[in-house]
Amino acid sequence: MEKNQFERFQLQPFILEAVSELGFTKPTEIQERLIPTILRGENAIGQSQTGTGKTHAYLLPIIQKIDALTPEVQVVITAPTRELATQIHQEVVKIIKHSDAKHPITSKLFVGGTDKQRAIDKLKTQPQIVVGTPGRINDLVKEQALYVHKAKTLVVDEADLMLDMGFIKDVDQIAAKMVEKLQILVFSATIPEKLKPFLKKYMENPKYTHVAPQQVTAAKVEHVLVPLRHRKKIDLLHTMLKLYNPYLAIVFTNTKKMADKVADGLIERGLRVGRVHGDLSPRERKKTMKQVTELEYQFVVATDLAARGIDIEGVSHVINFELPSDLDFYVHRVGRTARAGYSGIAATMYEPSDEDALNKLEKMGITFTNYDIEKEEFVKIGERNRRKTRQRQTDEIDEKAKSHVRKPSKVKPGYKKKMTREMDSIKQRQRRLKKRSK
Repeated sequence: MEKNQFERFQLQPFILEAVSELGFTKPTEIQERLIPTILRGENAIGQSQTGTGKTHAYLLPIIQKIDALTPEVQVVITAPTRELATQIHQEVVKIIKHSDAKHPITSKLFVGGTDKQRAIDKLKTQPQIVVGTPGRINDLVKEQALYVHKAKTLVVDEADLMLDMGFIKDVDQIAAKMVEKLQILVFSATIPEKLKPFLKKYMENPKYTHVAPQQVTAAKVEHVLVPLRHRKKIDLLHTMLKLYNPYLAIVFTNTKKMADKVADGLIERGLRVGRVHGDLSPRERKKTMKQVTELEYQFVVATDLAARGIDIEGVSHVINFELPSDLDFYVHRVGRTARAGYSGIAATMYEPSDEDALNKLEKMGITFTNYDIEKEEFVKIGERNRRKTRQRQTDEIDEKAKSHVRKPSKVKPGYKKKMTREMDSIKQRQRRLKKRSK
C-alpha cells in the first residue's frame, strides 16, 4: 500500500485518518509550502487561485495545534460569506470527528442571518474552533458571549473579497481583542493595495507564498465565444442551454436584478432554474443550495458572490450572460467547472462592445474557440477579429514596401507610376515569403 505523504508533517494519527478518508495522499503545492510554516506558529500570506487546496493548507496544522483539554477558543476562522464559512466549518467537522471521543475537539459556526440569541445560548461552553462571518463573530464578542482573548490564531480567508464587502473593519476589531503575539493567516486570490495597511498592522515578517497557476484557468476548460448578432440575449441563452444539456450549469450575471430577470426568462421558457444572489434571505439561499446539491436544478443563475463564496460540485458548464467588469472574476467564474480533473465548458455570449474585454482576457493567456448556432446546432466559425488581423498584416506589408522604395532627390516624370509598380512588386514578394514561412 502506498504511503500517505502527509505523514512526513508528523500530524496526529486522527488527522492522518481524516486525511485518508478525504482521499488525500499527496499535498498540493500550497499545502507543501504552508503546513510547516503554520505548524511553527509563523504568520503567513497565501496567494492562490481557487481549487489549490488552500483550505486544508491551514486547517490541518491549525487542528494539529489545538489543545483538546482546554475548553476555550483557540482559533478564529473568518470568511466573507455565509456559504463559504459553512463550507469551511463542514471541512473542520470532517477532520475533528476523528478526534479522541473522551476529549473531542469542538467547533462552532456563527454567521449572519441566523438567530443571534440562539447563537449566544450555544456559547454556554466555548468552542475551541470558531468559524464564521466577521460581523456575527464581532457581535458575539461585543455581547461578551464569545471570548476570543486567549485565541492565538486568526484566519482571514478570501481577504480581497472581505475588503470589497467592507468586513475588514470587523476583522480588525476581532484581532484587537486577541492575544498580542497573534498568529495571522491571510488567504487571498489577489493582494490589493487597500489590504496592505491591515497586513502591516498585524503581521511582522509574514511568510509570503504565491502559488502561481500553471495556467490562468484549469487545463480542461474549453473557453467558447458565441456572438449575439441580431438575436435576443435570453433566447440565445435558452438555445445554448438546451443544446449543451449540461449535468449542471451556472449562468453568471453582474447584478442581482439581472440574475432575477434571466432566471424568470428561463423559467418562462420551461426550464427548472435555481438562483443564488445577495437579495435572497438566508433561509432561501440555504434551501436553494440544498436543492442544487441534490441535483433538483440543472441550471443555476448567480451573481459573482457565488463564484467566490460557494463550492458547487459537478458543474459541467459555466455561461457568462455578461462579462464581469473586473476581469479577474472571469477566472473565478470559470473556476467553478473542470475541478478535480474533470473537463468543463466556459461559454461567453458577446457583443461588439465586449471586444476590449475579450482582448484583455486573451492577453491574460485565455484561448477562445469561436462557435455560432445554426439550424439548432453549434457550428465552429473563424476568428472573432479575423478582419482586423488581415488589415493589420496588410498595413505591415505596406509599411515594409514603403521602407524599401526610396524617393529620389529629384522627381522625374512618371515617378509615381514607377514607385507604385515597385511597391506592388515588393508586396507580392512579401506575401510569397509569408505564405512560404506558414
